Amino acid sequence: MNAEPEQELKQMEEKMTGADLLIQTLEAAAVETVFGYPGGAVLPIYDALYRSDASFKHILTRHEQGAVHAAEGYARVTGKPGVVLATSGPGATNLMTGITDAMMDSLPLVIFTGQVATSAIGSDAFQESDVMGITTPVTKYNYQVRDLAELPRIVKEAFHIASTGRPGPVVVDIPKDIASAVTSVSTDVDASDCCLPGYQPNQQPNPLQILKLAEALGRSEKPLILAGAGVVFAEAADALKALAERHRIPVVNTLHGLGSFPATHDLSFGMAGMHGSYAANMGIVDCDLLLNIGARFDDRLTGNLQYFAPNAKVAHIDIDPAEIGKNVETAIPVVADAGKALEALLETEIYGEQQASWLETLKANRQQYPFWYDRQETFISPQGLIEQIYQMSNGEAIVTTDVGQHQMWAAQYYPFDKPNRWVTSGGLGTMGFGFPAAVGAQLGAPDDLVVAVVGDGGFQMTAQELSVINERQLPVKVVIVNNQSLGMVRQWQESFYAKRYSESIFPENPDFVKLAECYGIRGMQAVQESEAAAVLAEAFACDGPVVIDCRVVQEESVYPMIAPGKGIHDMIGVTR
Repeated sequence: MNAEPEQELKQMEEKMTGADLLIQTLEAAAVETVFGYPGGAVLPIYDALYRSDASFKHILTRHEQGAVHAAEGYARVTGKPGVVLATSGPGATNLMTGITDAMMDSLPLVIFTGQVATSAIGSDAFQESDVMGITTPVTKYNYQVRDLAELPRIVKEAFHIASTGRPGPVVVDIPKDIASAVTSVSTDVDASDCCLPGYQPNQQPNPLQILKLAEALGRSEKPLILAGAGVVFAEAADALKALAERHRIPVVNTLHGLGSFPATHDLSFGMAGMHGSYAANMGIVDCDLLLNIGARFDDRLTGNLQYFAPNAKVAHIDIDPAEIGKNVETAIPVVADAGKALEALLETEIYGEQQASWLETLKANRQQYPFWYDRQETFISPQGLIEQIYQMSNGEAIVTTDVGQHQMWAAQYYPFDKPNRWVTSGGLGTMGFGFPAAVGAQLGAPDDLVVAVVGDGGFQMTAQELSVINERQLPVKVVIVNNQSLGMVRQWQESFYAKRYSESIFPENPDFVKLAECYGIRGMQAVQESEAAAVLAEAFACDGPVVIDCRVVQEESVYPMIAPGKGIHDMIGVTR
């Protein structure tokens, strides 16, 4: 046989497309799962995926929004970047809600979008959208690949940027001709950490600032720790617990900080903010030193800033310098990874004692003003429903939620003792988040019980992902807190709009049991308070996925509550 054809064949075999190269870079980055939906501009990538023996699995969601929320759930539970693949135009724009959500809540995502061929960019070609322009305000960084030789470097940088410093989403836009172009296997696909001169997050705390903080803690008579999601992201829950226990410092949490400190611990005083506990909010009002670790002072936490921590010197540990002093004047800024700052603080001597009565005051508030609700005789009490979920899961479940009343009840009545068990949408407040996030969480933690606590409104926004849990037999338990309304909207209309329920009540919902059965999933229903426990027990005993329609009291409201414009001390509904 002629040697030249053999050599030519060998050279052809040593070539690969840009799409093949992308698959290799994802494998080199140790990607385990890709959530995606195909389309014209990413057909070369999906063809390469079909031809490859990729080490990662691809999850075909039923909508791009489902893909990005599932990636968020995966990232929140595992701490690893969630990876998304979608086509150009509507595929990319359907990702926007999830990308923005991840940006607000500091979740590491790497999103690959298809794009029209480079020669057609800017011509309003079929399914073209300005992905770079659209995503610039809501991503940590974004790229458009114009040279195939740069693809491995770009992918490597994308994963590095998404998962270091303050985590966040990074978009990589890949034109179709780049994905189809031929390249050599010799292209570097090393995915180790890279060094970007313009991007150097500060991990280590300034020793002088740690000394200042230690001195302030020593002088403080009424110190309080406010623990946020930064503690979870830094894997610093143990260090936080050690600091609090060593110096007997009380701890309160933000919504996203739940689980960073054991909720059942004697030094835990619950969630602060709009629907936080009386003990937590009054602790912020009365403390003389507020140590914020890994939380941003958002409006749902602070209420009217004029009344927030009025007696306190504020210290703030955060890896993002932009958050320090943004909303609340900060006396002791510490720009660093929360874990490294806590370790440094634990190695520093702290001299002094807080008032003996400080903890007693907080404990008295906790005992005298707990969360409360009235049990019902007919429809189910939503608060009691959450308590039963807690009891039946032994407090070990991963709980995902949509946004609204059920979200706040889950935060109030499911005490999280461990990090990475609470998955919810905070900053953007995204309805439709909870169920697909549960899909991603279950894939990220296959041996754990995952419970999606969703509202009847939010569930209907992304219910098509029932196909995924049936197809993959993911044992997610979906608990629909069904009040036949947009509950939080209805509550605000009741409280602030003289009960003018404008388009917040659903005249009719689908039969959720039949809907689940249409997707091949077991559906169950609990209507009466007396039957809720038995139905939940039966559902949780099932090996596969279950959808449970729980009919709860429509007029129930979430309390306590800080009304718009009021201070954190001015809570309504603290007592019956």
